[in-house]
Amino acid sequence: MNQLIKSVAITLPIFLIIGCGDLDKPSNERVIGGEIVVDFSAKMMKESLISQGMVDENSTVFGYKAYKIPYTTTDEEGLEVKVSGLFVIPTGMPPAVDEIGLSMVSDDHGTIFANADAPTVIASNYGTPDGSSIILTSMGGFATLQPDYIGFGDSNDHYHPFILKKSLASTTIDFIKAVKIFSTNNEIKLNNQLFLTGYSEGGYATLATLQKIEADAELTVTMANPMAGPYDLNVTAFGVLSAPTLSVPSFMAELGYAYAKAYDQTLSTIINEPYASKLPTLVNGSLQREAIDAELTYETTGVNGLFNPTFVGNFFADPNYWFREAMVENSVHAWKPKTSVRLIHCEGDEVIPYGIAQITEATMKAMGAEDVALIPVEATLGLDANITHGECGMKAYGLTTQIFSDVRKATIGY
Repeated sequence: MNQLIKSVAITLPIFLIIGCGDLDKPSNERVIGGEIVVDFSAKMMKESLISQGMVDENSTVFGYKAYKIPYTTTDEEGLEVKVSGLFVIPTGMPPAVDEIGLSMVSDDHGTIFANADAPTVIASNYGTPDGSSIILTSMGGFATLQPDYIGFGDSNDHYHPFILKKSLASTTIDFIKAVKIFSTNNEIKLNNQLFLTGYSEGGYATLATLQKIEADAELTVTMANPMAGPYDLNVTAFGVLSAPTLSVPSFMAELGYAYAKAYDQTLSTIINEPYASKLPTLVNGSLQREAIDAELTYETTGVNGLFNPTFVGNFFADPNYWFREAMVENSVHAWKPKTSVRLIHCEGDEVIPYGIAQITEATMKAMGAEDVALIPVEATLGLDANITHGECGMKAYGLTTQIFSDVRKATIGY
């Protein structure tokens, strides 16, 4: 399995959608507290991956069964929200594994804009989870948990709290708890191992989740591998707002929109018109990122820029400005984790610079963390050149699955 994961990390697309022509249909099995949305046999999965040149006949590939689970969490305002998440388990596991139980990986997804890209919606509409579930579950043998987040799936009518620490952590933790209850009710055997990971926004959410778990002491985490997240928001914001152009304007526009909502600010004091008036429609879950970018500007600020010049000026000049304080409040890099943490990041990342992960590693170690390390993806996988944020995703997932598999093998024997 180890070599398989390494090879897939090199070749798997950002979103692998298996051809849907002959997929197994969800079974009529009765489920308590959720519904089956995908049910692939190991044979079907292996044939699909072989046909795409991802594995060979000698590879071990598991089937998977995906459940959509509704649950309740709290938003930034502390109000209850009905949300949803995808729980995927491997099938066709050896009897010894069935006896020990499955290790869980909580996988927080990266930045999305269209509700059609939420984990439960992909599973329901296309008959398959996204590529990271294929790696973690069918190739890694983990039970994978993917919250849709507030603003997607069953809560599509709520604004998405983009890069807001409190609600992203609560949404993830509440899903972990919901899955534990669901598994007990449906006789799905889990062991006590819980791994955390996620990419981009999901990497940020991973560290936010770990910080809250350690503070609340309700759960125990085996290891956390946040990937390519903007952990130090203050440094990230300084870098973005001081640059003349934006690499992905939709990311920063949604950040402005979410923080205006969460901190009760008038959007036009953050985002220039005509963009401020457009944003509620642009980020309502109906559009993909490319369509949103086309309606925005790549200029950072100024008369024709995305951000209001007064907002930018206040951010740089006043350390007590509300947005400066919000960036510090929501950063997730300056604390001392007790859990083993591996920061997975590509050195060629043009959206969330590698330096953010370097700052996070250095800060945590300076605060006394004993088991935090930064792992550069390109050097670790032996790639010939640095790769971008978009190209890095599935390679980072493959590397993380390998690390988690090694820990599982060393601790519980499979």
